[in-house]
Amino acid sequence: MHVSGHASQEELKLLQNLVRPRYFIPVHGEYRHLVKHGQLAQRLGLPKERCILAVNGDVIAFSNGEGCIIDRIETGRVFVDGKGVGDVGNVVLKDRKHLSEDGMVVVIIGINQGSGEIIYGPDIVSRGFVFEDESQEYLDEAKKVVVDTLALVNTEVRADWSEVKLEVRRSCVASSTRPSSGVP
Repeated sequence: MHVSGHASQEELKLLQNLVRPRYFIPVHGEYRHLVKHGQLAQRLGLPKERCILAVNGDVIAFSNGEGCIIDRIETGRVFVDGKGVGDVGNVVLKDRKHLSEDGMVVVIIGINQGSGEIIYGPDIVSRGFVFEDESQEYLDEAKKVVVDTLALVNTEVRADWSEVKLEVRRSCVASSTRPSSGVP
């Protein structure tokens, strides 16, 4: 038997007496509710061994007139990420939490690895940091800081992307273009 919603104790008693189940498996509610519901069934005369207190993931089997918990399967939340189901790792979740709290700013620059010449950008993309439409002046100033920094860096250093990244990050943090909230 199953009812939708939260029946009162008297309604549960009435249903139990009308149905007179051979086995009773309380469902719906917190664990303490399941325990109380099972105790109610026992007070109404159902033997304790016929009250099966199961939790999410318990596998219950009935065979030869007997019922019991025989196994346990994994249950819980399943995260869906694009086309993948259940394969979202802790690192991804941590990154998403960080993004939701702090936002991000990405500087995109194309640099010829041989010559160190800038062949694209810089473009600045922000998510959860500033609204690009409302802060275009701010983002334009940040682009200028990046271009000015790259002009000061010699072409040998520009060919090493890790050095470029480090210099751009340093100049942006040190720049007066930071928002007044103090977020780098």
